[in-house]
Amino acid sequence: MNGPLSPSLSSISSRTVIIDPESEGQRLDVFLAANLTIYSRSFLKKLIDEQCVWVNGQSARASYKVRAGEKVTVNLPPPEPAEPLAQEIPLQILYEDADIIVIDKPPGLVVHPAPGSPDGTLVNALLHYCKDLSGIGGVIRPGIVHRLDRDTSGALVVTKNDRTHRDLADQFQTHQVRKTYIAYCGQSPGAKPLSDHGRFETLFGRHPVHRKRFSSRVERGKQAISDYRVLEKYSGDGFMAVKVEVKPKTGRTHQIRVHLADADHPILGDKLYGGRSARMFPQSIFPARQALHAHKLAFRHPASAKDMFFEAPIPDDLVELERALAD
Repeated sequence: MNGPLSPSLSSISSRTVIIDPESEGQRLDVFLAANLTIYSRSFLKKLIDEQCVWVNGQSARASYKVRAGEKVTVNLPPPEPAEPLAQEIPLQILYEDADIIVIDKPPGLVVHPAPGSPDGTLVNALLHYCKDLSGIGGVIRPGIVHRLDRDTSGALVVTKNDRTHRDLADQFQTHQVRKTYIAYCGQSPGAKPLSDHGRFETLFGRHPVHRKRFSSRVERGKQAISDYRVLEKYSGDGFMAVKVEVKPKTGRTHQIRVHLADADHPILGDKLYGGRSARMFPQSIFPARQALHAHKLAFRHPASAKDMFFEAPIPDDLVELERALAD
């Protein structure tokens, strides 16, 4: 351990833990990760490296072996300002409390800043709207636990603090979150119609040729599962289409879009996976964006442990699409 530190460290709070006999001999970083589970390992390691963790009033290294009865104090510095700018962007709020906020994301809104979309995102909007963010990983920012593609609309949950972020992220990782999507698909010429209900259970990985795309027709990859049910069937002058309810059981990037496209029923308006489907439909019908909507979302509330259920109404552009297909 290093020499004594002054207790005048500028911090908003601190946590103190007494080493129990069963933990004697553990590394300091291992002990903290096991006992302060609301913080990530990387965040705790950063605090140790910055001498914000004291053992009996002295800073200690991550490898320090703790002893029974020692007092470990973790000083929490003020959360750093978020790098993305706060921007006033209209949001449709389905639900909000001190821990989470559920958004009905409109099509065209990117979730997180990225190359090509440095601002004007959902994160920028939430930084302006939410006045009670307590910090994720030591940074004042909303906790993004899942995403929707730019042109996919619908229900999306965001966390406000470390504890709820870790819990909900774990629920997504272990497939406990229940998601239901609505998709409007074209049937490729000569394709076999979808059965009334079924399951896509495939391997999933990068397309071997088109690197911006993913594919379920790969020899090696991760498992991807999507259950589906056909809700409506449409036919018109030279085209056939279906309205499909999809419940993904895994969360691969573009999973629903890929599964339907590889089943010769690409989502209407999908510029990446739609193939020739645009040629089959009159321009007055074909949507300006991929006709995919995150309709329902259900999970266990990280703080109250209550089952939460949210439904984002079908947006106007997809209501108009359905009306046009049915005419």
